[in-house]
Parts: sequence; C-alpha cells; structure tokens
Amino acid sequence: MIEICGIGGYSEVGKNMTAVKFNGDAVLFDMGYYMQKLMDFEESGGDRRTLNYKSMIQLGMIPDDRIIDSWKNNVKAIIPSHCHLDHIGAIPFMAPNYKAPVIGSPYTIEVLKNSIKDEEYNVPNEIKTLKTGKLMKISNDVSVELIHVTHSTPDSTIVAVHTPKGIILYANDFKLDDTPTLGKKPDYDRLKELGETGKVKAIIMDALYSGANRRTPSEKVAREGVEEVVVDKINEGNAIFASCFASHIARLKSFADFGRQIDRKVVFLGRSMSKYVNSAEELGIASLPGVEIIPYRAKIEKFLKKMKDKGPEKYLIVATGGQGEPNSVLSRILKGSLHFKFTPNDTMIFSNMVIPVEPNIMNRVEMEKAFKQQGVRVVTSATNPNVHVSGHGSLKDMEELIKMVNPENIIPSHGDLKKTEPLTKLTDKLGYRVGKELHLIENQTKIELK
Repeated sequence: MIEICGIGGYSEVGKNMTAVKFNGDAVLFDMGYYMQKLMDFEESGGDRRTLNYKSMIQLGMIPDDRIIDSWKNNVKAIIPSHCHLDHIGAIPFMAPNYKAPVIGSPYTIEVLKNSIKDEEYNVPNEIKTLKTGKLMKISNDVSVELIHVTHSTPDSTIVAVHTPKGIILYANDFKLDDTPTLGKKPDYDRLKELGETGKVKAIIMDALYSGANRRTPSEKVAREGVEEVVVDKINEGNAIFASCFASHIARLKSFADFGRQIDRKVVFLGRSMSKYVNSAEELGIASLPGVEIIPYRAKIEKFLKKMKDKGPEKYLIVATGGQGEPNSVLSRILKGSLHFKFTPNDTMIFSNMVIPVEPNIMNRVEMEKAFKQQGVRVVTSATNPNVHVSGHGSLKDMEELIKMVNPENIIPSHGDLKKTEPLTKLTDKLGYRVGKELHLIENQTKIELK
C-alpha cells in the first residue's frame, strides 16, 4: 500500500508540500512558503529573521507537517521540484526536523544554497544535486528520478518515485512548452516510457489553471511580445521600466537582449534578482552580458539618482514588485521614497501575472492606477496579451500529460478546490471517477492507494 498526504498547497495557492509513504520509507515533495502570509507579516513591520518553525506554522506561512509526525523517522529524502519560494522557501525551517537529504536539480539546489548562505540559516541536512534523467536509490525499495519539464524557471522537474507497488509522479508545477527560449522542451520520451509500463500508480498534478480550456502558450510568444513592446513601440525619449519574476531567467534574458538592441543600459533592481540571475550564470544556464544587478536599497537609491541625472532614456530597468507588493522597489518609487519620479509618457511593462489571491490582485490594481495617474503608459497582458505567458499548464497540457503517463489515480494540486475542481470535466471524460480514481483533497488529507 502507498500512502499520500497532502500537507500544503491543496487549500491555497502556495505553501506546497506533499508526503508519500511506502512501507517503512517516506519521501517529501517541496516545502514552500505561503507568500501572501509572509508578505502580510513583513508589511506589518515584522522581521522574518525573528521567526522559527513553530511561529511560522502558527502564522500560516509554512506547511503544517505535524500530521506526519509519525512518519518523521521514515523520511528518506526531501525533494523540491523547482526553485520557486512557494516550493523551497520553507526548507531552511522545516528540513532540520528530518534526518534526510535534500535532493534537487542543479539550479534548484544552487538557488537554495545561495538563499541559505544569504540569510545565514543553519541547515544541517546534506544537500545533493541530481541531474534530470538520472535515478537515485534512497532505500532498498525506493528510488527517485527527476524528469525535465518546462515552467517559468530553469531546471524544473517532474519527480518520479519508484516503488515495488508502482510509480508516483509529482508534477507541480509544469507546462508543456515545445519551443522554450531557454533550455530544452519537456522529456516526452521518458514520460511516455513510464506511461507504457502501466506502473504509474498516481500523478499529483498542478491543476491551478484547469479552468482554462486551452494549451498554455510557449515562452517564445512572450519573447516576441517583449520584443514588440521594447523595440517597436517605445518612445525613445522616456524611461522604460519592466517587472517580471526574478526567477524567470528566460524572460529576463529577453529584456536584456532587446534592451541592448535599442542601445540602452539594462539594469536589474532587487535582492532576489541577484540571487536567481547569479545562480543561472554560475551554472552556465544563461548569459546576460552587460547587465548590471543592484540588489540593496542604498545602492538602488544611489543608482536611481544617477539615472535621473544622466537621463532615463539611456536605461531599461527591470525591477521587483510586479505583484504590487507595498515594500517593493516599484512601490517605493511610486511613493516617492527613492530618488526617481515617473513622468508622463514613461513606460511600465508588467511582464507577469498576479498570483491569484485577493490581496495581490488589489495591490496590483492600485499600483497600475498610481502609474496611470502619473501619466505613465502601462503595458500588461490585458493591453498586450503576448507580453506575458504563464508557466502553468492549462487544461490541454493536463490532458496531454495524463494521456502520456496513463496513471491509475489523479490528485489535483496547487490551489483550493475552486481552482482545481474544473479538472473533473476532463478526467470524467477520460474515465476517472471522483472519489475513486480522482482524488479532490484539501490540506491535511491522507489517502491510501492499494
């Protein structure tokens, strides 16, 4: 029998964590922040460095793994699927409770190590790199494998746990991009090979956008959208600012490439930019020559004053704050707390969607309103649909993945039931019955697969 426990990420968008147990061996997938709770805490004046495991659980910032206390001595590995903070952010606080290594893809581990070093966390666990396409034995009965998949950050993976009772696939997050602008397309051959064995017992699958009856567009579309806005339609006499997730290396590279094309100095502002971009360059995943990264507030302030004096028309700035976060670089500029003021006909490009939780949605609405009140031309996916594409698969991606791996059971993840329930329209058509082969679960739910 295989037991699966949805610890976090089944009742909200974020805080991802799942446990799988077979006989005496358990594997943990992801340990992520609930970013909204973390932002709420910091915006109220809280200092993350004062928090610990217990206080973060009480505040709802990290998964409550006490439901698997009886499994603690069985855990053989902690496996983050990729480097986003809603998947790895809680590792420094939670992993020390387990005598198990953390195993992930090279970029995921590089980002994690840099975060641990930067924040001066004490993480005694062994931290191991596992390349995609390789199998690692973690006990007599269990092996783990990382399968390359596309998402909005490099080195994202679908995790396969091989047991004598079958294979558990953890596909959280993913999309099926056949024309990525950075890295390879998904490893379809391996996914089909696993499906042909008939041994895939279950797939735990990102169903966040199951309500979108389409296939998610390729990152190639977003690169073309960025090129159109930056190269073809920009007023060369004014400032150009943009936002995207700091971990979205492919998108950042597009801004860097097209900024150089119009002879502007490209500058990334924000601490997270430094962490993710430096990790990508250190591993040879991407090269962004000529890009200046300014991580800290005092230096950002100094740079913006210099930019104002030299002329903003000489720069293309990519800054953190695309969610509308009140303490981000963009918010501080809008509030006048940094040495720069937007002027009419400047351009602000939001090359990211809002994480679909209510505070973020409202923060972003207010930020866009503030830009427009200052006469700034605001470009979003609403005004230019190709300036951003999601890293999450839509319903057609999900259908294709299910048909490839042919699982006995499906467990939708990465959102509450309102967001994941639309998958039932597809799975019903494919013969998966709710409560039988399709398991709609919430946080703190255990299921048994015989």
